[in-house]
Formats: sequence, C-alpha cells, structure tokens
Amino acid sequence: MSQSKEQPHWHHWAQLVRMALQPGPPVDPAELLLVRDGNGRPYRMLEPPAGIIARQAAVLILLYPTGADLHIPLTIRSHHLPNHRGEISLPGGAIDPTDQNPAEAALREANEEIGLDPQVVEIWGMLAPIYTAPSNFQITPVVGMATHAPQLQINRNEVEAVITTTLRELIDPATVRAEPRVLRGYEAIVPFFDIAGQKVWGATAMILSELVARMRRSNAVGQIF
Repeated sequence: MSQSKEQPHWHHWAQLVRMALQPGPPVDPAELLLVRDGNGRPYRMLEPPAGIIARQAAVLILLYPTGADLHIPLTIRSHHLPNHRGEISLPGGAIDPTDQNPAEAALREANEEIGLDPQVVEIWGMLAPIYTAPSNFQITPVVGMATHAPQLQINRNEVEAVITTTLRELIDPATVRAEPRVLRGYEAIVPFFDIAGQKVWGATAMILSELVARMRRSNAVGQIF
C-alpha cells in the first residue's frame, strides 16, 4: 500500500462500493479467494449440482464510517453452535418464509445475532449468490450502509465476539495469505484474509473477495493505491 498519497475520506470508499454494485460481468473465479486443490482447481462447487434444490440464505455486509475508513463487522461463531464453531462469518442465516427478500432476511438475522437495528441500515445492493455444498445453502450477500457506528448487542448463543475490518484492509494485497490444510481427507490450499489475528476463509472470504474484485474494476482504486 502506498504511503505517499493522501489518505482517502470514507466517502471515497463509499463511492467505490456504489460503483462495485452496478450491474456488470461476473467476477472471474480466479479473482476469488477459493479453496483449491494441489493443481489449482477450485475445491468447492460454485453452483448446486444438477437436480439439487439449495436452501436460500442471506448475509449482511454492513458498512459504517469511523474516521477515514468504512468498517465491516464480522462475527466469530459461538462454540455452542453445532457447525462451524469459532469460524468468522458475516451476520446472516437462512431466509424464512416470512422474509420478503434476501435483504429483509439479512437484516433480521443481523438483529438476532448482533442486535443491529434494521432501521439504521440503507440497503445498497447485492453481490452474486454463492453455493455452500456442506450445508446446501445458496447465500445472497446483501450490502448496506449505516451513517454512524451502530450500537450492537451480541447474542452469546450464536456469536462469540465481533471483530471489524475495513475496506482499506481488504483491498490491500498484504492482507491476503494462504496455507496448506487437509480438508475432508484431501490436501488443499486455503487462502484467507488475515484480520485482527483471525483467518477469514471459506464462504466469507469468497464473498468479501468478490466485493474487492468489483471495487478493483474501478479506475478510482488506482487513485488510492
């Protein structure tokens, strides 16, 4: 990251996100933080298999300003949960029949998990849905903005803690790392965002890396880095 240029105001980051959410061609999978095998092939399916109807879910990428940056809260999943204990997630969950759309579901889940008041969030748009085979969920990422840092109240049954990252961190290549792991008996290379001493990988890394890739399409990024 260049230190010689003037640091951008958070309004500049907001403009980049707005541009990133405009309709356009899909992001190349090569730009996503996908777990891959030893030959560089994606470890996970990007779409449901033929004949499989995925369950629908939504997560919230919440942006709010602090100083010159736009922050995004991430949750550390509670160790009381049956799946993905201790992993880093975006607030969200399954879409209920009573939810009108993915945005409503994402806001409802964020309220349940971290006490976010839905009234303080302006929905800006959505990213491409991603498929997670182990849970058979098709997840729609919803992007929203709060004008001030929101008051949060953690639901300890679902969330161990909340950490935050910034768009500045996410778009910095130095934040991305990778390591070998054995997943379900197979050797894999796992890329992740190194954030607050935590490894943000899997579906969350895929979603955040799509946002980063879309932001990089703008020439404005070159004015910042």
